[in-house]
Amino acid sequence: MSIVPHSTSRVIIATSKAIFRAHLDPEVLAKWRAPAGMEVRFADFMAKRGGGYRMELRYPAESGRGKSTANSDIIRVRFVELVPDELIVEAAAFESEDPDYAGVVTITTRLSRVADGTKVSITAENVPPGISEADPRKGLETSLKSLALLLE
Repeated sequence: MSIVPHSTSRVIIATSKAIFRAHLDPEVLAKWRAPAGMEVRFADFMAKRGGGYRMELRYPAESGRGKSTANSDIIRVRFVELVPDELIVEAAAFESEDPDYAGVVTITTRLSRVADGTKVSITAENVPPGISEADPRKGLETSLKSLALLLE
């Protein structure tokens, strides 16, 4: 597991309520959650504490970069904590037979009101060792950028 947490933040010109809702609606989440260059599909979505979803991130055809299949990452996510308009804590586990991708990543999203919108701070902890140091940060940053483009 990566010992160093991966964190990023961004001010989004939107209310914390809109940003919180964008995390809990699978149709909206599909528009911004996938890292750049990937497609996403959600299944079994239950937007409540203890609920969660199955997320499939698809790489471009024939990339061979997938952790679950040759071209996809399949991740089971559980909502550990939900504080409306303030906090989302998710536990995410890759479906993979490779031990380098085993374990549960904790993703904590904090929403804080600022003068010109909402500061969204995301931290990913316990990232599996098979994932490069750069990938989590890049993924978080591109997702936040896509969220900002969607809501602003």
